[in-house]
Amino acid sequence: MQMHTIILGSAGLALSLLAASVSAQSLSQAEIEQLGSSLTPVGAERAGNSAGTIPEWTGGLGADAGRVLDSGFQSNPFADEQPLFVITAQNYQQYAANLTPGQKALFERYPESFRMPVYQSQRTIGYPQEIYDQVKRTAGQAKLVNGGDGIENFSHGTFAFPIPKSGAEVVWNHNTRYRKNIKRWYMQAMPQVNGSYTLIRMEEEVGYPHLMPDVDAASMPNTMLFFKQRVNAPARLAGNVLLVHDSLDQLKEPRMAWVYNAGQRRVRRAPQVAYDGPGTASDGMRTSDNFSMYNGAPDRYDWKLLGKKEIYVPYNAYQLTDRNIKYADVLQPGHINPEHTRFELHRVWEVQGNVKQGQRHIYAQRNFFVDEDSWMINLADHYDGRGTLWRVGEGHLAFNYVEKLPGYSIETLYDLLAGRYIALGMYTEEVSAPQYDFVPSYNQFTPAALRAAGVR
Repeated sequence: MQMHTIILGSAGLALSLLAASVSAQSLSQAEIEQLGSSLTPVGAERAGNSAGTIPEWTGGLGADAGRVLDSGFQSNPFADEQPLFVITAQNYQQYAANLTPGQKALFERYPESFRMPVYQSQRTIGYPQEIYDQVKRTAGQAKLVNGGDGIENFSHGTFAFPIPKSGAEVVWNHNTRYRKNIKRWYMQAMPQVNGSYTLIRMEEEVGYPHLMPDVDAASMPNTMLFFKQRVNAPARLAGNVLLVHDSLDQLKEPRMAWVYNAGQRRVRRAPQVAYDGPGTASDGMRTSDNFSMYNGAPDRYDWKLLGKKEIYVPYNAYQLTDRNIKYADVLQPGHINPEHTRFELHRVWEVQGNVKQGQRHIYAQRNFFVDEDSWMINLADHYDGRGTLWRVGEGHLAFNYVEKLPGYSIETLYDLLAGRYIALGMYTEEVSAPQYDFVPSYNQFTPAALRAAGVR
């Protein structure tokens, strides 16, 4: 099930990073100096590929790339573009070298309906200058601890390992990627085989200690984020609230989680909100660590760096954030509607995680395909204990060119065995696009605040 095509980019450094057995080590000054020169300021290859099908990185989209519409929605900078070609079950073998096992499996599972419209690749992602300055200043300082289960010497920074030398470092780049405080409203749905579904309306608030005025971030160097999620509909679930305090090294300080059950009107600790515990209101269609493609402590897996590859990935997914697109337009039997998806050829790091001896997880193996420009997981293949490809995850990336922040327009997780899937993060019919001017206080993320948040 492994692909062995390795892409050799113009940055000679990348060639030394492909061996899975390379152990994490400090960076030399010569390596660090490549950030912002042959590498982008966050560690991607600046140059395009030799075929010209992946362009050079030139800084990403600026704030003038489109228009800000009502309620914070943004226009699609590529609305007039048409697909270069469409990959289908009938021709996917022609493009097999640039497809993941999960994508091939989707063509086999849904030969009449699954397809991938492929567009001109656009390297749209760029970050604020202060992030570039921080990444270069802190490059080489972060250290893996406990065999990669946690990191130290890296408090409240972004992109801990811009020049990764192990699979664990790539996973940590995803977990320490650049993010902002956010408040958002979105929908989650788990369509049945026949396409019927119930919409689960969620409200979410996330705060980061260094971006919260009433929090002394220096006093909690191991705290990564505070997360609160409230179910607003349907009525039978409304008022249930989840609270999570996440840490960088969860072996040193485990994730703390609480839930408020509106029916019982009580707050209780929730140790099951981690690893393969069931995701909120997901009908068993995702695990807790499937959220945001992957989150939480990585300690149950041995992570192997398989190399960098050119893959057709869901990218610049502005159609899925279009105010005119309704949820019913997107959700259909088997998979989301391909008419609203966009795939592009990009370089990704592939990381394989295998459950450690003596540990357990319902996914015995998971392969992540991590976008080099954002360090976000684009695609994820999940295997069961028999080695069978079970679930295929897609993170449809779009870049907020005003906030200079990439995010997922929608996350999907396809269960190949059950013929069902979960889609979450849809917000085109909500009151607002995600809000980044949200200024939370610590009191909003305490167990005592859960009861008030859960009032129906």
